[in-house]
Amino acid sequence: MSTPVIVYSNVNCPFCEQVKGFLKEQGVEFEERNIAHNDQYFDELTGMGFQSVPVTVIGEHKILGMNTTRLKKALSAE
Repeated sequence: MSTPVIVYSNVNCPFCEQVKGFLKEQGVEFEERNIAHNDQYFDELTGMGFQSVPVTVIGEHKILGMNTTRLKKALSAE
């Protein structure tokens, strides 16, 4: 897959861990942007209209939470 995958996460976030685990199981490389470690990542997140994590960005798809169906659909579309 040539489309970059970005996961916005936070520390002690079980749903973030689930999303990252799912992507790893699927063999998908991704960039993790932890909002606790970088204020710019939080600004990017709120700029997209989100206030909570995880948010997974796959191309034009922005998926809030651990939604296997939407993640699979977005991954197959790219």
